[in-house]
Amino acid sequence: MSEKTLPSPRAALTFMFITVLLSMIGFGIIMPILPQLLMEVTGENVSQAATYGGVLYFVYALAQFFMSPVMGGLSDRYGRRPVLLISLAFYALDFLLMALAPTYAWLVVARFLSGATSATYSTANAVIADISPPEKRSGNFGLIGAAFGLGFIIGPLVGGLFATIDVRAPFYAAAALGAMNFVFGFFFFPETNFKKRPFSLARANPFGSLWSVTRVRIVMVVLGAYFLMQFAHNSLPAVFSYFAVQKYGWSGLDIGFALAFVGVTAALVQGGLTRTLIPKIGEPRAVLIGATSMTISFIGYAFFAPTGMWIYVWIAVGALGGLMMPAMQGLMSSAIPADSQGELQGAIASVMSLTMMTSPLVMTRIFTEYTDSEGIVFPGAPLLLGGICIMASMIPFAVIVSRANRKEAQASPGVSA
Repeated sequence: MSEKTLPSPRAALTFMFITVLLSMIGFGIIMPILPQLLMEVTGENVSQAATYGGVLYFVYALAQFFMSPVMGGLSDRYGRRPVLLISLAFYALDFLLMALAPTYAWLVVARFLSGATSATYSTANAVIADISPPEKRSGNFGLIGAAFGLGFIIGPLVGGLFATIDVRAPFYAAAALGAMNFVFGFFFFPETNFKKRPFSLARANPFGSLWSVTRVRIVMVVLGAYFLMQFAHNSLPAVFSYFAVQKYGWSGLDIGFALAFVGVTAALVQGGLTRTLIPKIGEPRAVLIGATSMTISFIGYAFFAPTGMWIYVWIAVGALGGLMMPAMQGLMSSAIPADSQGELQGAIASVMSLTMMTSPLVMTRIFTEYTDSEGIVFPGAPLLLGGICIMASMIPFAVIVSRANRKEAQASPGVSA
């Protein structure tokens, strides 16, 4: 392959699919058992452990917020490969430190290091932008979403099974998987960025990159909606495990099965439906369909899940929410020049980090307030707030679709009686 010849799009897509898949399996492995680890190292009950978990999310996201634009800018300057390898190495180290952690402080340090170097997902999206024509980007973004879904099928099941051995066994398994992912990337990941540009510290910070890309109006509008959507979506990984333990008395294996079902539905939607439906109906309509699905699902979690089996119903109802993220990314990516795709992905990662900082802190605190007090007991309170946020995220897309419908009606010839 010559210096300016891109690798085969199919080969690059396949590699990124496998890399994201392995990363998500590792992340999924620890989710069912994290409440038990936090209760062990802090000595608190599940309600209070949720607050400690929210702090861990905050620390990770704080580091990611400030470093993601730097990683994105470095990938535009030096290439996707070195940035991805650094990220994968620290990803494995994070899980190893968590497995060995004797105190809560160890967990905080591990999460900070991982957040500061987290670039797997943003690099995967930048690779897709490098190799995909604009009309295929949303579908290919959806393929990476399918890797997320498949990772969530395998990871929580494996984590739940390892949790029956020991509370720390899933973390050792995730660390081993992270090391395998690094080795795989070192030997097989090809460089895809040959439109390099100078590194700018002014752009390579969360505010500089956001300012740069939001000068494009459609990107500014979509990023605002993306913030609300992610704020709501992050309530699930932040409180779901604690919600299931507190309300239904679920074990790590029970939680693993439910999260695996999330993965099944996500893989079906993002692996197939996004690549066929979004090109047919357009990104704004796809966002509206996904947001409506997720809103109904969140309200169902909050009010209409008297037994654990109902969780599976609302997971299925909310599956079409998987259309939202690739549709939003496709809209933004198509509006940004080729040499700024890494910067865009860094800005998106920064917005995601903002929601990861704020949402878990808010949602876990609400969960604690409504489950560990003598007042109203309502463990679904944070999920209700999530549903409200998703409804708000629909507004700009409803306006876009309404305007498009009016233009189509005006362009259509009148029909005489």
